[in-house]
Amino acid sequence: MALVACLVVALGIAVIVAVSLGQLSVPPAQVVGSLLHHLGLDWGPLPAHPQGEAALWEVRFPRVVMALLVGLSLGAAGAVMQGVFGNPLAEPAVIGVSSGAAVGACLVIVMGWTVLGAYTTAVAAFVAGLVTTFVMYTLARSDNRTEVVTLVLMGIAVNAVAAAAIAFLVFIGDQAAREQIVFWQLGSFNGARWESVAVVAPLVCVGLIGTVLIARQLDLLSLGERAARHLGLHIERLRIVAIVLVALLVAAGVAFVGIIAFVGLVVPHVIRMVIGPAHRALIPASALAGALVLVVADLVARTAVAYADLPIGMLTALVGGPFFFWLLRRTRDRAGGWA
Repeated sequence: MALVACLVVALGIAVIVAVSLGQLSVPPAQVVGSLLHHLGLDWGPLPAHPQGEAALWEVRFPRVVMALLVGLSLGAAGAVMQGVFGNPLAEPAVIGVSSGAAVGACLVIVMGWTVLGAYTTAVAAFVAGLVTTFVMYTLARSDNRTEVVTLVLMGIAVNAVAAAAIAFLVFIGDQAAREQIVFWQLGSFNGARWESVAVVAPLVCVGLIGTVLIARQLDLLSLGERAARHLGLHIERLRIVAIVLVALLVAAGVAFVGIIAFVGLVVPHVIRMVIGPAHRALIPASALAGALVLVVADLVARTAVAYADLPIGMLTALVGGPFFFWLLRRTRDRAGGWA
């Protein structure tokens, strides 16, 4: 609980700082004052700059809230996926779930489908991510266990197939669709608006509530399948529910901001080293830590280079790639080699 409280405080501070910094700097006190005034409390100063209110509420707040929501979803999805597979290398992007969801979103972009309005892209990403997750789950399981090498190799294959499908969609798409897909694949919160936040927020809330509800069952599953069955756990039903929740969270994460890799791998693993493997604490802590990481990463992405917005997927890959390499070596050493 102490770690969760610290993460909540750190996240609140990070959100205020992230909203205040940018090309138009607004002091944190004025950010807090503007927020309180919008909540009906006439406390604190309002932004002194004439464009301050517009910059905060039309650009900064929706962008930071989107980063927070996506971080929550990827952190929780990574923790659940590692618990279901019983493998620390399981991560939505590494094993291809994010790429599968990306195919669905790119298909909607190229075809221009708007059947479900603003939800069309999110629903397509969810369905594609769900199918990909079930395929991974089926192919990676052998004799009621998941092999590390099989999981990673399947992820490579799924990512390759998804990349080929996206390349084909880029080839047949028009110029506008191509540009949208290219920038979308790099991952960015640039252009986030309240309309997209309104679509992502309910999906993330449903997914997070679901992951918290199955946390105790994931703890039982971590004891081993035989012991979990003796304790009355319906393992296959738990896995199906967990897979649907992961697909929902990943789809909510990638539908509007693109692929952001390694957050679901690095964050739960670091949190697990701090507080242990109990999912009732691990899942909410991972979600909060994921949100903190992405809020800070987005702040770096838009302030590191003047008048430029770096792709956030590039930043997370720069950190997550070496961490994944270290984790792979560590897992191999513990297993005594792959052969």
